Amino acid sequence: MPADAATRGTAPPPSPGELIPGQRTATPALVEGLREQAPDTPNAVDAARAHLAEQRDRYRIAHPRRDLEPAGTLTTDDGHETVRLRQEHRGVPVLGGQYVVRMEKRDGERVVTGTSGKYFTGLRADTTATEVDDALAVERAVDAVLSDLRTRDFTAYAEGGEESGVEDAHPLTGTSNGLVVLPSGTGVLTRHVTVRGANPVGGEPVLREVYVDADAGYPVLQYSGIKTFGAPGATTGVNADERVDAPDRIAGRAAAGSGVKLDGRAVGLEVTLDEIRGAHVLRDTSRADEETGRPVLSTWDARGRQVTDVAGVWPEDLREFASPTPDFAAEATEAGAVDAHWAAGQVYDWFKGRQGRDSLDGRGMSVDSLVGVTNYGQPYVNAFWDGTKMVYGTGDAEYRPLSAGLDVVGHEMTHGVIDHSADLVYAGQSGALNEAIADYFGNAIETDVYGLPLDDPDAGLLGERLCRTRTPAACALRDLNDGRTTATSFLGVGFGTDSGGVHLNSTIFSGALWDIREDLGAALTDEIVYKALTEYLTPLDGFTQGRDAVLAAAGALGVEGQDLNAVRRAFNAHGIVADWELALGVDSDPLLERVNTTDSRLGAGGDWWVASSSNEAGTEAYSVWAGRTDGSGRLKLMSPNDGRYHVDPATDGKTVVWAAYGSGPVEVLARPIAGGPVRKLWSGRGVGSSIAVEGDTVAFEHHNHGGRRGVTYLSLKDPAGKVSVGGGTYRRASFPSLSDGRVVYQDYRRVRASYEYSTRTIDVATGEDTLLHRSESTTSLGPTAVNGRYAYWLANEVRDDGRTLLRRSALDGSGVVDLSPESGPNSLNVFDVTASEDTVTAGARTGDPAIRNESLAKLWQFDGDTGRRARVSCNRGEQLSAAAATGTRVIWLDSTTGISHVVTRARPAGRCEAAPRSAGAVLP
Repeated sequence: MPADAATRGTAPPPSPGELIPGQRTATPALVEGLREQAPDTPNAVDAARAHLAEQRDRYRIAHPRRDLEPAGTLTTDDGHETVRLRQEHRGVPVLGGQYVVRMEKRDGERVVTGTSGKYFTGLRADTTATEVDDALAVERAVDAVLSDLRTRDFTAYAEGGEESGVEDAHPLTGTSNGLVVLPSGTGVLTRHVTVRGANPVGGEPVLREVYVDADAGYPVLQYSGIKTFGAPGATTGVNADERVDAPDRIAGRAAAGSGVKLDGRAVGLEVTLDEIRGAHVLRDTSRADEETGRPVLSTWDARGRQVTDVAGVWPEDLREFASPTPDFAAEATEAGAVDAHWAAGQVYDWFKGRQGRDSLDGRGMSVDSLVGVTNYGQPYVNAFWDGTKMVYGTGDAEYRPLSAGLDVVGHEMTHGVIDHSADLVYAGQSGALNEAIADYFGNAIETDVYGLPLDDPDAGLLGERLCRTRTPAACALRDLNDGRTTATSFLGVGFGTDSGGVHLNSTIFSGALWDIREDLGAALTDEIVYKALTEYLTPLDGFTQGRDAVLAAAGALGVEGQDLNAVRRAFNAHGIVADWELALGVDSDPLLERVNTTDSRLGAGGDWWVASSSNEAGTEAYSVWAGRTDGSGRLKLMSPNDGRYHVDPATDGKTVVWAAYGSGPVEVLARPIAGGPVRKLWSGRGVGSSIAVEGDTVAFEHHNHGGRRGVTYLSLKDPAGKVSVGGGTYRRASFPSLSDGRVVYQDYRRVRASYEYSTRTIDVATGEDTLLHRSESTTSLGPTAVNGRYAYWLANEVRDDGRTLLRRSALDGSGVVDLSPESGPNSLNVFDVTASEDTVTAGARTGDPAIRNESLAKLWQFDGDTGRRARVSCNRGEQLSAAAATGTRVIWLDSTTGISHVVTRARPAGRCEAAPRSAGAVLP
């Protein structure tokens, strides 16, 4: 019993009715059923922290007043207070660390009713960053994003446009946001960098949140900062420190206006006569408080603006959509402005009327909608929330402007509500939960406004009203009644794909919520889900914590008996139960489990494989390990434990080579598998993931300043005698592979006034450089592989077709054939390639715009002579970083369970039964 309780002469506090232990922390994840008097303090924040201090034996939070900073308090009309407290470790914010204290206030006294969240009790990391400054962190973060884009879409970087300045025309820039502790194990001190810019091909906006180890300078985590409606075609977003609000609005006279929505329905609009412009504008002040003048709902004319110009910034000279009369004509309709303005008011009124919430932040923030945004003059078929405003694309020949969907508007505005409540991190399961709740409320608002019965076949569809010709079912991007479950539909992907599956897996959870709405009715379910979002959930919660939050919120609202059982049944039916991840089956054999490294490839050669891995908690810098491909024997640690990140290993079965990242230059290191000293072979600014070793020869790709890529090969016996090609302004080389004394690589060089693009091979013994194949200037060239008989490489000859080809030639350049063509019914989007003496294995996607298991990255193996192909594995989820061993055996990183494991198969699985289409399709 705490001493202060004893001195007051009170009885020990009762045990909580429900306590769910936390994961990776001694602090409980959820405590319910409390009726404990809160300490007498002036405000809710002090009362919440004092309660946690008073009940230290329960919460194990040593210094609540020092380590928990206020992150917002929600106070309802009935006296409930929800205090959010953000965790700091020695004064540095902890990513996702947040704890919630719920209280009731009656007659001036507070009673604590429950708590929930994640407070990480095991953090011990030093928070003094001396090795890596902001400049190096930004450089490494930008390089990491470029490397990831190159890996996932070589066509964006391998083409000749790189030499003609395409990369420079669309630069990526980084902004340091200070120190952040990642809550892995005892903690990892990082510098948080936001990388923004445009993809060199297509100009799509890029936004990544990157966390760079503050001691070694290696990017240990990156994910997209976007919150879009469609998945995952649009990639943009904004960091909170870069947000720029709309300019001050000049007062005018309110007026009643009208317009016609894109579905032909005439609606009333609240508008303003802007006397300076002499026109009526889409500015709604009808809901504004007399004292604050907020909120104001404005719709802005962004026609002709590029999406990169409006993501996270406020463009110059942007104006609200205007009309000479209060009745807005066809121009406003066709741009989607009428829909956006009308729908913003509907969503605001729904949250205000149903949940008592005053705008997105709960404090009357103004609501800004931008309509008519393009993608470099081309249709932009998506919508997003960037932290301060909604942005709606133009649509195209089939899809109307995205504001035409009330559920789309509700979805994006709900992201704003989430940002100002649970702030669910937009990656992995917490990101899928973010999308699920945005989908749920977006659809709930639409069905309520249009009076659509919940048993209507179209009630669960999202985006079904966007199409000009398709039926609702064919048009919809997602269906909350799709019946997906964790056991049959969960798609395990890395953060580089859809931010870890935020759209791909969202309907598993939103489907459960929608089932509850169908069972318990709209009003009660909406209240439950809103209460779970605003009073229970915290930033890193996943599906299981989401279930617990909804059940607890239901109980707090008095739901019991059969109704509470209906809530449980809905989650059970969708497979959202404790430890559901353990039930996911695979057809592969594990070699190394829980590989929690970022952007590091595997290697294989002879009877050995090599991989980079941290400790289980993810707190140590990465080390290189070697093991036997048949899984026998013990793993061997190859790299020194020197605080650097040792990544991208390769082996020929005798020697292991890899890259080492620290606060100084990047180094290429080598060590025999049998043991011996670690040798430094090379050092420089950066090394690509294409590293190879055979006998005495090592080959790798390196990066000079400005992203100029080159290929170097050297001798293990005499590394000083290295040979390099490319790396300059007018000649670049990339994607090397090595076998039988030959280096195969892709070459881009300026010849007179134009550029030549070719696949070439170098005889290491003689230095002879031979042309294998010359490509057209419109062709993008990708990764290579080589064995004793053939050279293989990837190419993209037709832009924007969603396909690439796998090509083969003899080592003298003769007999060029396409093993996997770029067109035809069996074509693939191949992005990676590796070869043994007998086969070649390609990492590929089908190019199917429907996001489903079969369209994710899978491994296909081709017979080296006949070109017959087979699937390596039928596992669900992504299959990445394939490394060919002897015969048909392949090693790869498998993400079926949502956690990456190094796995293998001795032979291909053959044919795999196609899975049914799942929700979350990419917008065309």
